[in-house]
Amino acid sequence: MKAARPYTMRARAASAESTRSRVLEAAVQQLKGRLRSDIRLNDVASQAGVTVQTVLRLFGSKAELFRHALDEVLEEMRGDLEQAEPGNVTEAVRTWFDHYEQFGDVVIANLMEEHDPAVAPIVRIGRELHRERVQTVLEPQLRQFSADERERVTDALVCMSDVYTWKLLRRDMQRPRPDAEATVELMINSVLGDS
Repeated sequence: MKAARPYTMRARAASAESTRSRVLEAAVQQLKGRLRSDIRLNDVASQAGVTVQTVLRLFGSKAELFRHALDEVLEEMRGDLEQAEPGNVTEAVRTWFDHYEQFGDVVIANLMEEHDPAVAPIVRIGRELHRERVQTVLEPQLRQFSADERERVTDALVCMSDVYTWKLLRRDMQRPRPDAEATVELMINSVLGDS
């Protein structure tokens, strides 16, 4: 009888970890497709096939669950955006558009709700990561500028590659993706002196 106990405990631990993973994945999927403020614990629990009580037992609170989910989303996004080699403007624009085509509408909706204390950190992190990515992927071209110029040029590049630029071209002007990408590439290359 005692020999079966460690096996039972391991099985329970594995089952609990599997349930935790399902709940976290459900929260990640919800966060990728909807406003954080619109997601209810019932939505996550239903998608994961558990009860709200189970979600709270595993994560403690909605805020803690979404903190973990946001970490997962950001890690995935970093991986997607890091596909472009530094200095390759065409690939940089492609990776930004890949990201915006998948998440742009949700990002825009979140930006409209950034006054919400639950959404504000998501928006702040997104802005920081975007600037960091611009500086990393265009670093070879940015080296040609003095420190003062580099800051101003980086500001321009951040604006040109921003989700609002994507929205303007793809949603408002309804440009086909290849045309929209070519426009952003043209702007970036013009600022960098590579046109």
